[in-house]
Amino acid sequence: MSHITVQPVIMAGGSGTRLWPLSRAHYPKQFLVLQGNRSLFQQAATRLAALATEGLSIAAPSVVGNEEHRFLILDQLRELALPPATVLLEPMGRNTAPAMTLAALQASTGGADPVLVVTPADQTVTDEPAFTAALQEAVREAANGAFVILGVAPDRPETGFGYIRTNAPTGGSQTLGVARFVEKPDAATAQRYLAEGSYFWNSGMFVVRASVWLKALERFRPDIATATRSAWAAHTVDASFVRPGKAEFAAIPSESVDYAVMEKCPESSEFTIRMVPLSAGWSDLGAWDAVWQVSDKDAHGNATVGDTIVRDSHNTLVHATSRLVGVVGLSNVVVVETPDAVLVVDRSRSQDVKHIVSELQGSGRSEHTLHRQVHRPWGWYDSVDAGPRFQVKRIMVKPGASLSLQMHHHRAEHWIVVSGTAEVTCGDRKILLGENQSTYIPLGETHRLANPGKVPLEIIEVQSGSYLGEDDIVRFEDTYDRHK
Repeated sequence: MSHITVQPVIMAGGSGTRLWPLSRAHYPKQFLVLQGNRSLFQQAATRLAALATEGLSIAAPSVVGNEEHRFLILDQLRELALPPATVLLEPMGRNTAPAMTLAALQASTGGADPVLVVTPADQTVTDEPAFTAALQEAVREAANGAFVILGVAPDRPETGFGYIRTNAPTGGSQTLGVARFVEKPDAATAQRYLAEGSYFWNSGMFVVRASVWLKALERFRPDIATATRSAWAAHTVDASFVRPGKAEFAAIPSESVDYAVMEKCPESSEFTIRMVPLSAGWSDLGAWDAVWQVSDKDAHGNATVGDTIVRDSHNTLVHATSRLVGVVGLSNVVVVETPDAVLVVDRSRSQDVKHIVSELQGSGRSEHTLHRQVHRPWGWYDSVDAGPRFQVKRIMVKPGASLSLQMHHHRAEHWIVVSGTAEVTCGDRKILLGENQSTYIPLGETHRLANPGKVPLEIIEVQSGSYLGEDDIVRFEDTYDRHK
């Protein structure tokens, strides 16, 4: 076979509400490190880079993500030894069909027609060689013009996944024909699918040439195709970021890849759709029960992360992030601790965590959106303590980074350097502060904090005033264009 160029496409726009409180709207599950030292997003990027073999070359990844997560995406990519990625930023969510179309249009620039390998950013596998072999098989099939989807042989009657009903393999091929896609079943139907053996879980991973995807979308959903092309025609490029036209993107109908195209292919003679079976310990980590399923466990089936003591408990997950968590006498329970929220849920009800998130949204609380530690493009801040007319934060500024030149109407600030070097602009003065030194920013004074050094800068900030909300900020200059 001739040489094949593969374009990895990572869908990183999800919100992951069912892994609350670890997953938040501004720090969703694909960016979490649930095991080891790499996030799910980083694992996805690394797995796709490993597809390279004789006859297959792997392009730099294309990441489709949310505008709000752009610096998280860049930071996590920088930690990997990968070629610089293209980051396509959606101004708002429009589901996976428009996202995949943006990636296909980007990949087609200059008349290219690579094989797109499209994967969500929030999945995990335990057998990476088996995953690589299955995807390589899918790429070779897709290079000949087929749509290829990866299907996972079910090992339990799962009601949380869509299924694929397959036909027997033909002509000595390792791939299976796809008879139809079926919706998430009830428990009895899922049990029947498991017994019949011709049904597979839909993994949400697609492999197809860019030109074939665009042709199929034109055939089945010309409205999405036309609207997405209009948004792409209006795109702008800003360093690593590619932004489609905002108004044009807002007009695109919201639809998934499955509904827009995949489910229509088995009934069409125009397109061939095949499935490659995936047996690689796959999980979409759609809820805390799925995290327990793939975690390392002790002899009693307990999985733990962080500082924990577990006694007389069975088949329980305990995830601690900031303090000691002790549990006694629990069975089939999930306990997740973060600095500002604790979740305790029956493992069999872990899908229902989304209802807590909905209640938080409805009551206007911030715990569904932000962690106590909030990541910013320049570093992070952690709200350590607060009370009437005061707030205390730990602030970390990355080497070479700076906050915006700003002013507050209602609060003054005291800064104490814990480690590193701080360059402080206060009015028309600019000073350098080292460890154990401090300064005062009066209410209404223009100021900026920067790290001119080569190590992270950490300070303690004490705010005092009549109003301490994050919206009391006037930006005059900002490296990250947030003042516009």
